Amino acid sequence: MNEMRRILAEWPASIPKQGLMTTSFGEQIPFVGYMLQGDLVLVERKTPDAQGARRVMMLIDKIQAIKILDAIEMVRFTAMGFQ
Repeated sequence: MNEMRRILAEWPASIPKQGLMTTSFGEQIPFVGYMLQGDLVLVERKTPDAQGARRVMMLIDKIQAIKILDAIEMVRFTAMGFQ
C-alpha cells in the first residue's frame, strides 16, 4: 500500500483531519476533511479557491506533502506509525 494512502486511511481520531496538502503540481490545498476511493482522494476546502471550487479530486500519488497546521505534540503521531 502506498504510504500516503495508508496515512490518510488510518488517520487517527486524536489528530484533526485538517492541514495543507502540497501536490506534485506545485499547488497547496488547505483542507478540512477528505474521503478516499481507491487511488483517489476527495479533499474538502473550508473556503473556495479562486475558481470557486470547494472540493478537489486527485490521485493520492500526486500528494507530495501534508502540512499539519495545528500545534500537536509529536508523540500523537505514533498512531500514524512514526517512531
